[in-house]
Amino acid sequence: MKTTFKHILFMGLAVGSLLSSSCNKYLDRAPLSNVTPGDYLNTEPDLATYTLSRYAFPSHGGWGLGTFANDNHTDNQLTSSYATRWVPGEWKVPTSGGDYSFSAIREMNYFFEQVLPKWKENKISGATNNIEHYIGEAYFLRAYEYFNKVQTLGDFPIVKTTLKDELGQLVEASVRQPRNQVARFILSDLDSAIMLLKTPSPNQQNRISKNVALLFKSRVALHEATWLTYHKNTALVPGTSNWPGKKSHPSFTLQIDSEIDFFLTQAMSAAEQVADVVPLVENRMDNGYNSSANPYFAMFADLDLNKYSEVLLWRSYNASLSVNHNVSNYMNGGGGNSGYSRGLVETFPMANGLPIYAPGSGYKGDDSVSMVKAGRDNRLQLFMKNPGELRFTDRNNTNGRPMLEGYPDITGLAETRYVTGYALKKGMSYLAAQSEGSAGTTGSIIFRATEAYLNYIEASYLKNKSINSKAADYWRRIRTRAGVNPDFNITINSTNMTEEAKRDLGAYSAGEVLTDKILYNIRRERRLEFMAEGFRYADLKRWRSLDQLKTNPLILEGIKVWGPMEKWFVREGKTLLIQPNTSGATANVSAKSESPYLRPYRINLSGNNLVLNGYRWTEAHYLSPIAFNHFSITSPDGTAQNSSLYQNPGWPLVADQGAIQ
Repeated sequence: MKTTFKHILFMGLAVGSLLSSSCNKYLDRAPLSNVTPGDYLNTEPDLATYTLSRYAFPSHGGWGLGTFANDNHTDNQLTSSYATRWVPGEWKVPTSGGDYSFSAIREMNYFFEQVLPKWKENKISGATNNIEHYIGEAYFLRAYEYFNKVQTLGDFPIVKTTLKDELGQLVEASVRQPRNQVARFILSDLDSAIMLLKTPSPNQQNRISKNVALLFKSRVALHEATWLTYHKNTALVPGTSNWPGKKSHPSFTLQIDSEIDFFLTQAMSAAEQVADVVPLVENRMDNGYNSSANPYFAMFADLDLNKYSEVLLWRSYNASLSVNHNVSNYMNGGGGNSGYSRGLVETFPMANGLPIYAPGSGYKGDDSVSMVKAGRDNRLQLFMKNPGELRFTDRNNTNGRPMLEGYPDITGLAETRYVTGYALKKGMSYLAAQSEGSAGTTGSIIFRATEAYLNYIEASYLKNKSINSKAADYWRRIRTRAGVNPDFNITINSTNMTEEAKRDLGAYSAGEVLTDKILYNIRRERRLEFMAEGFRYADLKRWRSLDQLKTNPLILEGIKVWGPMEKWFVREGKTLLIQPNTSGATANVSAKSESPYLRPYRINLSGNNLVLNGYRWTEAHYLSPIAFNHFSITSPDGTAQNSSLYQNPGWPLVADQGAIQ
């Protein structure tokens, strides 16, 4: 059976690398001699090394909060700086480079060109099932890279053949394909990966497995289904009247409703295959004072994540090899130049399932962080700091007393600042050694199974317009683990969309507030479960949740600094808080007269603060621009206007200019 599949797969694929060195500025080609010697990729270890060296997943690295900073610059999480994506006109077309690149795709195509013929002829030495596994990894990695392109650029060339060093052929291969066809190509690669990969992988959860591929397939399919759903009839969807792809595909048509249904069905099928077999890690429901023994908390900050079934893929670190990070140093030692927004914090329901504004909810208010956390969804209690909570389980202060979290330093150095006063705790280690400089070796989660639960819930509801029994079961499990009343209808029936629209961009699609409370609460659950895990921006884009910012900019807030918490910032009878326009001093908080809540982007009132009046948006920013040089390279006369490529909607064919709509 394996031999039959192998021959079918081989015959059905056109594989190879991309291009030769004379056009390397166009498709980023490195000389083949720099990629692999001729006698390589003949053994199981060769394959294992090649694919592992091309893992390029988000993981902890460099200075700061690692992957827990990936939600910065959204409505969930703020840093002291701002991103130009929120300032129409400031995000500009690059002269060269950008996201339109092929290096990683080329490396996987080269792998296939070298390996598949040898595999077909049984010329690779080693254990057959491991050889197949590493080939499966290569299919996954190509799919992963292509999905990055779909998310950032939409339409993209599908290149899977060896190309001759002929400009005409290279230009022809550069034609961008409709994004839904690219998504189908990704699913095809993932189907190949799923058939070849093992669960568990040859190295536990430190390598890609079948379940990882299934989870990722559900992510890709859900993303494309929802993009087509919410961006329907815009230039961002293939086949519409103003789609720029008509330049290359004048006869292309898309039966969009059936295409959406296809992707939703694929998302459901892949997601349930993971969710049905991978249980959620236990939450012991502590109040956040000391969560070191709570598996749900520790899963994000342990040294060895293989013990957590929910973690499907993670990166390990090793101090002896100087492979470390600084996550807990910044997380435990300060605010890490980040902070949760007031909107995110207020979106968490009470433990009884009621939104905080609902009559009889029991919400105690926001005069202190402890009041904010009291009686709430346990995820908020676990993953947000509160003054007086334990910092270390293995170190006391000089008086022999436990070292505790202090008041949030909202006025300190940018690199350690508590930007909003609502400080991250997801990923914090209680071990003192993990907070000493760059000595951190806690694991970094790349994929976890809870996403499969949430992907299924969303896809099945969009497809069937109801919560089926499986989705209901998954949802109850998530809420039970979160310490929230498992009856999600309690929350749905008490939801006021006017209130939610004040604190959640996910309450919108296409510039309008959702009227479907079930759909909104599905989005809410995703927002809360994935707090600080880097999903937010991609979700907001696929839901088309940013249109309203064109006319209604978002001003983000943090703690209620102008209230009882004001006394936290008094030293020797003098306040540390300096408001704007205070004579002779640089402001470090926003004005009390403007709002009782800290507004980090309203501290600097000068003209160089381009988000002073809030986050704004333009439709072009849903996709990234293609750099100018790619148009000149693919043009017969060197002019961008005559290129075989087309620019993304709303972006000009001129370098260093912002979106035109």
